[in-house]
Amino acid sequence: MNQRQHFFPSAELAQAIGRHDLAALQRQFVSQQEFIALEGFMPAACLGQLLGELPALAPRIHRNFIPKHKKGGSISRFTLDEAAPAFQAFYRSTTFMEFVSGVVGSPLLCCPERDPHSYALYYYTEAGDHIGYHYDTSYYRGRRYTILVGLVDESSCRLECQLYRDDPRRATQTVSIALKPGMLVVFNGDRLYHRVTPLGAHERRVALTLEYVTSTRMNPLRRFVSNVKDAIAYFGFKQVFKVRRH
Repeated sequence: MNQRQHFFPSAELAQAIGRHDLAALQRQFVSQQEFIALEGFMPAACLGQLLGELPALAPRIHRNFIPKHKKGGSISRFTLDEAAPAFQAFYRSTTFMEFVSGVVGSPLLCCPERDPHSYALYYYTEAGDHIGYHYDTSYYRGRRYTILVGLVDESSCRLECQLYRDDPRRATQTVSIALKPGMLVVFNGDRLYHRVTPLGAHERRVALTLEYVTSTRMNPLRRFVSNVKDAIAYFGFKQVFKVRRH
C-alpha cells in the first residue's frame, strides 16, 4: 500500500466538517428527497491534495461513448489505487464517512474492494461530453448513496436534477448546479433523476464520485450485470474484469 495515503489532511477536513450543523443538513437532505448540495465544502488543503494527483492520471483516462446517452472519460478506483492514493485516503476517511452517514441518517459502509465504482473520476474534456438523464441504479441489497466532489470546472456544464419527480403530491422541481471546485453533492442515486449538460468547446470539467452503501451484499448475477455496465459505460472490460492479486 502506497504510504502517501497517510498524508491526507484529515485535521483540516474535520475542522471544515465541524462548522456544519449536521442535524440541519439531515433535515434538508430528507426534505429534498434525499439530495443536498454544499458549496465550498472541501478545505483548500484537501482539495489541493486531490488536484495534485491529476496531472499523472491524464494518460490513464478511459474514453467512452454511448450514442444518445453519454460521452466522456473515466478513471476507476483500481487505477486510482495504483497511481493516486490520496483518493483512497479521502474515501476511507472515518471523519468524512461519519459526516455523510449523519447527513443521510444511516450508518454507511465502503463498497467492496472489487467494485470499480467505489470512487472514480469523471472527465469532461471534449466538446459535447455529457451524460443524459438517469438514475444511479444500485445493485446492492441495501441503499447506495452517491457523493460528488467538484475538482475542476472551467465549463458551462451543469448538473441538472429533478426533485420530487416520483412524488405525486408535489410538482417536479429542476435544480441546475455548477459543480465548482470544492463543492459537495450527496444524493440517493435510486431516487434522483439527473444529468450533466454538454461541454462546450475549449472547456474542461473533472469531478470525483464516491459511493457508500448500507449493505455490501449483492448476489453474483447482479454483480456481473453491474460490472458489465461499468465496463461498457465507464472503465472498459480490461479494467473491470482483469484478475487482481491481493
